[in-house]
Parts: sequence; structure tokens; C-alpha cells
Amino acid sequence: MLRSLPGGQSGPEPGGLSGPERMLREGERSGRLIHLEQIPARPGVTAGWPDWAPDPVVEAFGRGGIQVPWSHQVAAAEHARAGRHVIISTGTASGKSLGYLLPALTGALEGGTALYIAPTKALAADQLAAVRGLELPGLRAAALDGDTSRGDRDWARSYAGYLLTNPDMLHHVLLPQHRRWSGFFSHLRYVIVDECHSYKGVFGSHVGHVLRRLRRIAAHHAPDGACTFVLASATASQPGMTARQLTGLDAEEVTADGSPHGPVSFAMWEPPLTEARGEAGAPVRRAATAEAAELLAGLVREDVSTLAFVRSRRGAESVALHTKRLLTEQGAARHAERVAAYRSGYLAEDRRGVEKALRGGELTGLATTTALELGVNITGLDAVLIAGWPGTRASLWQQAGRAGRRGDRAVAVLIARDDPLDTYLVHHPEILRHPVEATVLDPANPYVLAPHLCAAAAELPLTEDDLPLFGPPARAVADDLCRRGLLRCRPSGWYWTHRALASRLTSLRGAGAEPVRIIEEATGRLIGTVDEPSAPLFAHQGATYLHQGETYLVKSLDLDDGAALVRAADPGYVTSARQVTDVEVIGTRQCMAWGEAEVCFGDVEVTRQVTSFVRRRTDNGRTLGRETPLDLPPRTLRTRALWWTISDAQAEQLERAGVDLPGAAHAAEHASIGLLPLFATCDRYDLGGVSTDLHPATGRLTVFVYDGHEGGAGFAERGYEAARRWLTATRQAVASCECEAGCPSCIQSPKCGNGNSPLSKQGALALLDTLLSSEKGEKGAAPAGGESGSRRTVRPWGGGAERPSSKAYPESGLPNPVHAKTPLAFAGGSPSVDQQEN
Repeated sequence: MLRSLPGGQSGPEPGGLSGPERMLREGERSGRLIHLEQIPARPGVTAGWPDWAPDPVVEAFGRGGIQVPWSHQVAAAEHARAGRHVIISTGTASGKSLGYLLPALTGALEGGTALYIAPTKALAADQLAAVRGLELPGLRAAALDGDTSRGDRDWARSYAGYLLTNPDMLHHVLLPQHRRWSGFFSHLRYVIVDECHSYKGVFGSHVGHVLRRLRRIAAHHAPDGACTFVLASATASQPGMTARQLTGLDAEEVTADGSPHGPVSFAMWEPPLTEARGEAGAPVRRAATAEAAELLAGLVREDVSTLAFVRSRRGAESVALHTKRLLTEQGAARHAERVAAYRSGYLAEDRRGVEKALRGGELTGLATTTALELGVNITGLDAVLIAGWPGTRASLWQQAGRAGRRGDRAVAVLIARDDPLDTYLVHHPEILRHPVEATVLDPANPYVLAPHLCAAAAELPLTEDDLPLFGPPARAVADDLCRRGLLRCRPSGWYWTHRALASRLTSLRGAGAEPVRIIEEATGRLIGTVDEPSAPLFAHQGATYLHQGETYLVKSLDLDDGAALVRAADPGYVTSARQVTDVEVIGTRQCMAWGEAEVCFGDVEVTRQVTSFVRRRTDNGRTLGRETPLDLPPRTLRTRALWWTISDAQAEQLERAGVDLPGAAHAAEHASIGLLPLFATCDRYDLGGVSTDLHPATGRLTVFVYDGHEGGAGFAERGYEAARRWLTATRQAVASCECEAGCPSCIQSPKCGNGNSPLSKQGALALLDTLLSSEKGEKGAAPAGGESGSRRTVRPWGGGAERPSSKAYPESGLPNPVHAKTPLAFAGGSPSVDQQEN
């Protein structure tokens, strides 16, 4: 029962309150509940079983509780059975799996094989358990991942009709060893790409080429047959385009969701300001993780099954640990034992143990990263807490959709971080009614394409007929690989002639190097791993490292050996690394004039170096003591960026008005990077930025925002295309923040390489006003995409400029450049957010 809140919202009635209702009522009283959206229940729409579905398969689903399928399940299954590629894009917990299992299992029982590809081990393990649970006579299912023993691999290669794996194993094992798997590939009828909306950015571009290589290998082993691709996605914009970008194939779209869902109360929640003061005396909000821990403890105490999604590995561990402490202090130690953390980086036995406890009902509260977001069959959840905007509307609904799986009333809570984007969103709840974004990936990125052409040539020599499969840039990239000696060009095609495995040239998720091992110094025990590019930021000497609620201090980091030695400790602080950044413009691809101002997009070279770290209190993030210097090598990154400038006359006018130009540009840079994920389907850590009041390439005040991936990832280009809307939202976010001089909710950045100094909130508003008023005054024709201003394409600008004489203020992007000593520069995919923080 809910009573009316001011503004037509709803709040819980007093008396007989459930745990979630009591939480919402207290949120209203304290002012933390900013908005409450009521999402009504949805009835289900059923359809009959297809005539071609074998009785044993139908009966097996019936034993599992599925007496009749939903309409979207049957629609997808019919397309796949008819040999039409199909993408099913419906909500979380809508039962997408039956849509692909029905044709795939039928085909396997008829003598064919099916390959299931999941983005995570947890999802593949969950699906394997579900398939084996059907107990279909004659069905032989197996998993192939990094935890699979040699004996189980041999069995799978010889007997499996339904094989479950992930893109990494496909890239490193199945495709390079395709001749050993010829029995499986020669009968391949279905390829299932589950949770395909998670394949975005550089990682998605890599997976797209892996799937193209798979198509080539399947056609080689079964030239007279054609396998059918079935893709499953959370609700997404333009799912057919996503399917084509990933596979190169046109696919039918199934988007009408026939499954039922219980009513959900969706709360937008903002933690309060604290008495603490951060950098430059800025007010500090209570951390979203601390707020999530308190809410989780309250729900667990009342036996409300709850998932708390946290953006980082460190955050998930911190929320679980804090929740346990709160419950113990409140005399609920029994409930504290029912709380755990789950994240990537766990060893296999730890991960399987948490999954088993979760399925068995031994856990009531789980703090998790996105490692448990994707498709794992978690039933009976009453509440979902989301500590921080998850990056996209698709991810938001994917996580929130975990609540209400039994059809009962449930609650989902988005807890704002002290961040410009989160603050903007909780005060603009219309975001909940906007359509989800289209997936952003760029298979044409030559840094991504090159190693896959090498891998494809190693699997089978590349021919002229193969090149169209990899897109228009393939020929130019192949010829360049020949010039570099990586491929050998002959009249019959392109050949890989090196002894080294071509698949080792790149990693789909990292930067190509092996992950750095986190080793306990006293025992030699392997604690976990961190991707190599992130190690200088998060595993440097003196860094804090969290693992399963235990805090460790890093004693040493050896990048050459790929190891960081740690010792158990609880220092009462966390660490944050700082790095310096420089940007050199290599060429300008597009530019549009906004009156006297300009907004441009092009190629840049970024040089970054981690130079120091600071210690921060765990409760409020306040800095403790002075910076500690570090001696780590610089890294370079060739990528793409957008940048905007104002004219000298505009800058002089602002200076005469008393505006601190370096502080204004720096603050505008931070705020704009914070808001770009709303328009570019990315994460703040996918981006970097630099601002300066005088840059040598432009001769003007310039703000850069760049993709943190080799060759670019498409995010900066999206920002360029949405520049007016994006920068307008940035201005609104800064102006609406209740602080006086700037805080983490508007212009301060948690990853600023210059310690959030200088910053000027009022200067940023004046600067953005100048920029946007220039745009409104421009009379040029409006180009495609609705952005006003006159556009032009500019010839590449020569590099080699001198370093800026005026100081540049960086916000560090994702640490994904190639190490300075690495001879080959290929792009690795994006590490997930929980890989980026300890």
C-alpha cells in the first residue's frame, strides 16, 4: 500500500510496513528520496508450442515449470528454426533463453551442434546448469572456459553437442585449434550470442571480429551448410543494427515482450551532504557505497532478498564489509553471515562457492559488480540497490529488472554518487521514460582489426573473398601488415608465417599483456589479478587492495614480472593515483563553427604518466597528508578526441569580467566528461580529458575529451555529434548544484591528474554560456543529427608541435595505451569498471 507523496509521487502507508516500504518512508522523511516512479505490473501473452518442437524437449521444459511459452519466445524460435538470423531484445527475466534453447536443443538432438557464447563465466556456468537440469536423453552439454580441466576439454571436443563458452576462449582456443574441433564445427547449426548488448566499445569491436572469424571457420568445415545466429539482448535501441555490427549479418528483430512482470517501485535516491570537506574545502556527500551498505543492512535484517550493484571491485567488497559490520553492531550477527560480495578477479573456487550459496538461499544480501548482472538465473529477489549510475539506460534496466522476478511487488533504488552525472539524473527522473541507447562499437578501428586479420590468416590463409567479411578497411590494413612483416602477401592471399600464436597479439578485454598477479608476500598465495594497464593506477607501491573484505597494502609492483606483492593490513584509508597528461593533435576529421567558437573531432596522441598517489579517508574521501611520489614509465595512446575552443576575443572578454580561464576550462572539462556517458553509451572511465588556456595546435583556450582506447572507441565521435545537447546538459548540471564553489557533484573529478586544482564553478558557467551562445548565434545550416553550426572536413594537421607553454589540466581516461616498450601497438578491449578500481 502506498500513500501520495508531494508532486504526485507515492510513499508507503504507515502501519504494517514491509522492509522496502519502511526504507522508502524513511527516505521521504530525510529528503533522500528525490523521486519515486511506480512501474505497473505487466500481464503475460502466451503462444502455443511450435509443431516442430520434439515431445522430449517440450516435456523437459514442462518439468521445469514452463507449461506454455511466451509469445516472444516462440517468435524467436520460429525465425531460428527457419534458418533466419534473429535477435531477441526484451526485458530482464523475460525468458529469452527459451527462445534460443528450443531450436538449438532440437537441432542438437537431430545430430547438429550448437555453440553458446556468454560474456562471463558466471552466466555460462548458470546456463550449463539449466541445460543439464532439463535431463534430455541424448543431449551432451559441456562448458569450455579458463576453469575447464584438460580432461573435460578433451571430452567436450569429442562428444559435446551443446558447447558453452565465452569470446576469450573462442579467440584463444577454439578458432586457433579449429582443426582439432572439426567434428564440432562441421555440424554447427546454431550460434547463440547471449547478452549481446554488453559487447560495446572496443571490447564489442573485438568480439565482432571474433564472430566474423567464426563464420569463416564454420563455412570452411561445412561448406554446404550455414549456421544460424541467434542473439539475445536486454531491451535496446536498434537491435537489428547491433546484430549487424557484431556479426556482419542482417537479423530479424523480436522486441514485443510477452512475459509478465510484477509492479516495481523505482526510487531515485540522493545521499545527504556531510560535515566533511574535501579538496579546496568543497562539501562532500555521503558515499553511495556507504548509503548502499546501510540500506542493504536494513533490508537483510528483515529477510528481504537484495542485490546491491556496485560499480567497482573495491566498492563491492567495501559494501559487503560495511554491511556485515552494521549488522553485527546492531546485534544481528546471524544476518551478517548471510551477506557476501561477488566480483571478477575471484579465484574459481571462491566464485563457484558464492554462486552456490546464492542459488541455495544461504545468502540474503549480495554486493556485486556487473559480473552478476548478465543473465544469471537469480530468482526470488525483492529489492535491488544500484550504487551509482551504471553507465547506460540499458544497464540500469538490466540491473533493476532483477527485482520482482517472482511477479510480486518489488523495489529498485538508484543511489546517486557524488558525481555530476548521478546528481543530474536523480533530479531529472524523466530519464526513466526515455528509450534505451543504441550500442556503440566500431569494427572498422584499424587497431582492433589488424590483430584479427593476423589471427584469421593463422587459422586459414586470407583470400580476396574473405576481405569483405571484415569490412572496407580490411585491404588497406592487410597491406599495411605485409609492409610491417606481420603477414606475407602472395598471389593466393595473405599468410601468417610466424611461430608465435597470432591470437596472442591482442586481448579482447585488456591491453594485450598478461594480467598482473596480486600475491601475498608472506605466503606466496595468489590473491587475485588486475589488468596490466590498470596496475600503475591501482596496484602501485603503497596502494590499498581489497579482496573478499580483507584489505591489503601493496609492497611492490614489478611490471616486467607482472606481479604485485601485498601484505594484509587495515590502514583506515584508500589510495588514489594521479597522473599527468599531454595531448598532441595529429589530424582533424571534422569541425563545426559555432560563431567565433569551434567544435572539432579528430586524431590525437596522448602521453600519460602516473606520478604520485594520495591517501583518502574511507568514510568521506578526504585527503590525508601529502602526495607520495611514484616512479613509473610514461605511456602513449593514439586515439580520437573531440575538442572545443573559443576565440581570443571571447577569452579576453571573459578575463575582463574576472573569469579565471584555466580554472573555468578545467571545471568545464570535468563536468562535461561526467555528463558524456549519458549521450555516448560509455563510462566515465572510458574517457579522458585535458584543458588548457592556450594549446599549440589551436592557439586558443581548448578543452579536449578523448577515447581512452587505442584507435578510438566511438565515444568522442558520439559527443561531437551530440555536442549541443551534451554541453547544454553540462551547463544545467553545474548551475543546478547546490554547492557554492564546486564539489564532486558538479566540477570535481575523482580521477583528476592535477588534484582538482585550479577549478572555478562560476567561471565554468560563464565559459559554457559563451560557447553555447556562440552556437545559438551561428546561422549555418543545421547538419544531420540536429546539431546546429556549419561543419567542414579539415585536412590532417601536422604533428610535432611544441608542448603547451600554458599549463594543461588533465582528467585521466581509461589506462589502456600500449606500454612504451611494447613493439606492436594493437588495441585491447575495455576492462570492465570493476577491473579498474581495487
